[in-house]
Formats: sequence, structure tokens, C-alpha cells
Amino acid sequence: MDTELKNHMLGLQLPTDPRWVDVAQMNIEDILVDHAYCEQKAASSGISLIVQYSEKEHLVDVMTEVVAEEWSHFERVLEHLKKRGFVLGKKRKDEYVVGLQTILRTGGSRESQLVEKLLLNALIEARSCERFKILHEQIQDEELKKFYYELMVSEASHYKNFISLAKEYMPEAYVRDRWKEFLVEEAKILQSLEVRGDRMH
Repeated sequence: MDTELKNHMLGLQLPTDPRWVDVAQMNIEDILVDHAYCEQKAASSGISLIVQYSEKEHLVDVMTEVVAEEWSHFERVLEHLKKRGFVLGKKRKDEYVVGLQTILRTGGSRESQLVEKLLLNALIEARSCERFKILHEQIQDEELKKFYYELMVSEASHYKNFISLAKEYMPEAYVRDRWKEFLVEEAKILQSLEVRGDRMH
């Protein structure tokens, strides 16, 4: 898995600023709280896809598993918070995801709209995977180091699930080209954001 990620399996155009992990290590409580909400939003997004596209049996099957995993991650992050004497604080505005929403195309067929949603989710999973890899490699807390390795592997799998599903509903060439556009725009968004160690993204 490490080798695959080093070979740019995720396709991300801009690596995370090296300063991020240094600041994050000084804000573990904030990182864990923000991470918990990221997992909650990932589970909610999966449920939304199931509800909106309930007639697509394979999508429902895949997303049901993803939702279960994301909710399990949420529960595990809560455990790490409690173990360290922290509580789940208030939800913060996710400037990264707000920025990503601007990439989405409106209109088009039902399938093209589904693909937009799937690629958005794939992008969030890819960036999360990259961040988890950084935390696994550089964070000092040994327990969290192991935890983030497990999540890195899981998010890489989710990323591939979303990309594969997208290719079921639109031609592969279309998905490939649109994915490249997502990656270019994501890099611009990331570059425009302040480096904050109290956010997972």
C-alpha cells in the first residue's frame, strides 16, 4: 500500500504542505474532533447516495459497506477522544469541502449527476488517505500512528470503490477526463487555503 501511494496511485496534484503535520501534532484534540465529523459526513454522504439512487442495486450494496465502515471509524475516533480526556466538540465549517462543491457540474442526466457525486466522494477519500498516511508516518503518538495506518488502507479502498462505481454509470473515458478536472481544481482549492493544524483537510 505504501508503495502504491508513493507512486501517486491517488493522482493528487498537490501534496499536503509539510507544515500541516507539525501543527496538527500540537492540536491533537482539534484534529480528532474534526476527524470524527469527517467520518460522520462520509457516512451521511453514503446514506444520501443510497436513498437518492436506491434503484441501483450494486451501488446500494457497495455504499452499504462503505457507510458501515465510515460509521465504525466515527465510533473509533470517539474512543480515541474519550481515552485522551477529550469530548466531541462543535462541528466546524469545512472550507475544503465547501470549495470542492464548486467543482460540481449542475444539470445533465441523472447518471452524470451521480458521477459528479461519486467523484467528489472519491476526491475527499483520496485526500483523507494522503493525510492519514502523513499522520501514520510522522505523528508521535504510537497508538494513533497504528490507527491512521489502518484508516489509510481503508480510505484507499473507498476511493477505488467510488471511481469504479463512476465507470459503471458513465463511459470510462468521460470519467477519466472528468476526474483529471477534479484533481486540477482540488489542487487550486488546497493552495488557496490556510495551513491549519486543527482541521483534517
